[in-house]
Amino acid sequence: MVDRLKGKVALITGGARGQGREMAELFTREGAQAVIAADILDPADTENSTVEFVKLDVTKDDEWKATVDRIVADHGKIDILVNNAGICLYEPILETSNELYDRVLDVDLKSIFFGMREVLPHMIEKQAGSIINVSSIWGLAGVPNSFAYQAAKGAILNISKNVAATHGTDGIRCNSLHPGYILSPMNEHQAPEINEALIAGTVLKRPGIPIETAYAVLFLASDEASYVTGTALVVDGGYLAP
Repeated sequence: MVDRLKGKVALITGGARGQGREMAELFTREGAQAVIAADILDPADTENSTVEFVKLDVTKDDEWKATVDRIVADHGKIDILVNNAGICLYEPILETSNELYDRVLDVDLKSIFFGMREVLPHMIEKQAGSIINVSSIWGLAGVPNSFAYQAAKGAILNISKNVAATHGTDGIRCNSLHPGYILSPMNEHQAPEINEALIAGTVLKRPGIPIETAYAVLFLASDEASYVTGTALVVDGGYLAP
């Protein structure tokens, strides 16, 4: 531990497992004052963790308000927001129902709107803050199928740039993270041929692991990235490099 987040208060959505859980545990090891991992799922193996786990349905704006109000009441501020919660469905456009489209965009995109809208006033008051919105390599390049997922992940790129441009003078940084194929519970039931194709497409010829995205988020959240805003950080083993 080198205290890269000493004194910081962070909220990470989708923090019960996978990449979000890895981010939360890393943040605590890096000296954060408090790390709140919010999820609709129950976390496992919490006995030795100092992460604070709370229930949050990211598609409900009233739950966002209650969660953020509680964090500010308990800790006096919120320095870091990581919008990590998401779902991935593979239907192409002609098989995408209204219900499926709405569900994916509610979880993957609208939730980020709710979260940033709720957190920004507190960051503006302190004239400081870092927001990291987790997108995907499919927010940067086209892929067959996954129409709703790609719609959401592509939009995350630009809404992050919008908030960066709007609130830079308020001392707030906003960036997007674009992981490639990372081993996590979200894709553990993914068809083997999809996984094989994603690995073959990387220049490192292997999947990523959650700690590798967690370290990227740590950098963006920390003061080491004090001059980094409005950018899209890709963590994909070189998938988009060729």
